[in-house]
Amino acid sequence: MTSEVAIQAGWRPPFIEGKMKKEPQCSEEFIAQQKGILNENPECANSQYNLGVAMMEKGKLDEAIVFFEEAIANSGRMFEAWVNLGYIYFTKGDLERVLEANQKAIEIEPRYARGYANLGFAYLQMAKTGEAVEALEKAIALNPKIVQAWNNLMNAYLQKEDVDKAIEVGEKMVALAPGFALGLNNLAFAYYAKEDYDRAIGYVDRALASGFEVHPEFLEKLKPFRKP
Repeated sequence: MTSEVAIQAGWRPPFIEGKMKKEPQCSEEFIAQQKGILNENPECANSQYNLGVAMMEKGKLDEAIVFFEEAIANSGRMFEAWVNLGYIYFTKGDLERVLEANQKAIEIEPRYARGYANLGFAYLQMAKTGEAVEALEKAIALNPKIVQAWNNLMNAYLQKEDVDKAIEVGEKMVALAPGFALGLNNLAFAYYAKEDYDRAIGYVDRALASGFEVHPEFLEKLKPFRKP
């Protein structure tokens, strides 16, 4: 069984709320209001950003890209727009642009932990494990409460075949978020890789109890080690 059967990476949701920005509504009235502002002030970055989020929430991703790019062009501090562009490019499967967008975000806001977490996720998907570990450790140093970063760091160490380090990271993750079912599943796999089947079963059962759909092949692999 390859690690891809059992482990899964985590991604954060779009950056819908910025430091000084209220979450935009996607109602037609709100959209019309923002467009009205742009008619009077075509370079209003806040309205362009708000319209980008509204379009993103409606699933109109190409339109959202245009508004976010305009917001960036009109504001040198619009790191939130870069993060949302990264999310859109992720949904489109363009990992190179995910990297580019989040790198731009942390250039503007160097202490933005989730930008590093997103970089780590993208590097992990590209099997650039060293870069993934570096970015994820930076994210955790800045904000140790980002559970997805812990999960992805554990997966990066599994990708490096450093099972002991993966378990160390995974145990810290579940101490932080005992009900994080995805992390429980992945820690179960780490213990399975270490041939510690009792702990693997314990964590996979906790993942199941939390409602996680554990891969059937992984469950089958654990069956012979379950005690009557």
